[in-house]
Amino acid sequence: NKIMKKLLQIIFAPILKSLENSEGDYQYKSSHRTILAVMGWLFLIVATAALYFSMQVGEWGGLLPVILFSSIGLLCLIIAFIGSDKAVAKVWRNRNE
Repeated sequence: NKIMKKLLQIIFAPILKSLENSEGDYQYKSSHRTILAVMGWLFLIVATAALYFSMQVGEWGGLLPVILFSSIGLLCLIIAFIGSDKAVAKVWRNRNE
């Protein structure tokens, strides 16, 4: 489990480093990580529903929301599951300044 997490942190380092390299203190609550994970799953559910309905009506324009919602959902899940406490706090803009 730790090896897989370390590998994923290396793969997604460009995303995570930009969030973790902020200055100053931060306020982290474990509930923020949980809410971020739930939001990620909800965005993926919306993306799946958008894909289903766009395929039903045969419209290629429906792929834009699918790409957008799935990207946001995956980003939320990446930060929630492998990001540091500081990265989660930066997503929520919880910093002591």
